[in-house]
Amino acid sequence: MQGFLHRTAQTALVSLLLLIFVGATVRATGSGLGCPDWPTCWGCLVPPWKASQIDPARLDLERFRRNAERHGIDPATITPDTVLSRFNPVHTWVEFVNRLTSLPLGLSTLVLFLAAFSARRHRVWLCVVAFLSLADVIGNAWLGAEVVHSGLKPGVITTHMALAFALICLLTTAVRLTADPGGRPAVEIGPLRRRIVWVSVLFFGCLVTEGIMGSQVREHTDELAKSAGQLDRAEWTGILEQTGIYLIHRSASWSLLVTSALLLFWIRCSQRPGAMRPRLLFAGVLAMMVMGVILAHVAVFRVVQVLHVGLTAVLLSVAWGWLLELFTADLVAKEATRT
Repeated sequence: MQGFLHRTAQTALVSLLLLIFVGATVRATGSGLGCPDWPTCWGCLVPPWKASQIDPARLDLERFRRNAERHGIDPATITPDTVLSRFNPVHTWVEFVNRLTSLPLGLSTLVLFLAAFSARRHRVWLCVVAFLSLADVIGNAWLGAEVVHSGLKPGVITTHMALAFALICLLTTAVRLTADPGGRPAVEIGPLRRRIVWVSVLFFGCLVTEGIMGSQVREHTDELAKSAGQLDRAEWTGILEQTGIYLIHRSASWSLLVTSALLLFWIRCSQRPGAMRPRLLFAGVLAMMVMGVILAHVAVFRVVQVLHVGLTAVLLSVAWGWLLELFTADLVAKEATRT
């Protein structure tokens, strides 16, 4: 059963990371309203390929009119023809794939919660983590519907991403709790380990802060995608530089490079160079810096935006897993001795 729980937790975590990549694709391509209704898409369980396949009678025109009124548009101008004129098959199917990708996450999280009660180790903690994970998935599914109903309201989108980041930490914890307790602690106890713990905590805090600010920067790029018209994406940086959050986000990225480099240096000084996670963190930060340079000095390419967001999610999982390893190393070692 413990192995089944571990594989289920891993499946949920991988599904979530994949969903974040797909969700970033939705935002980068401007497909967030590709399915203007929820849980159906253009009134269908499987979305159409062309507007002629849509039955206007299945569309809630009153909701479209209320949304239009909230955005300062005369609701009287909203007719079946004007609604259908917004149909874009690419945006529709990108958003639909995003919804489909959420299914493995929801199912695996539900199975993890139900199976957690039969866990042999850390049962109480695993039940709590699994319950919070399931609640997060349900809450974020509801919030995803609100994202659609609000017309991609910026604050709702940021909260949507924040809950996804919280779920990464929860599922990474579930993977750790269900793992085989064998093995040695990655870092030996002593003064050097305390340094490593502190710089790891600092790195994680900087990463979360950068992720939040990055989501707000993405809101600005989403607005540019709507308002910049035919302006070349290479010119977006000049507009973004007029916002304080973009400048802070860009400059603060150096904190990730410095803290990850310090972590890697102290790991090597501790004569434990085989620790994989610090090396992954440093390599990931270098990749993020390269992407940041491309976005800041070349152009705001969609594919780079997607990779930038997705890699942030992966780094968050690795960083949280590393903190768990540091803080639970002694407990795991003692448990392995008992078994």
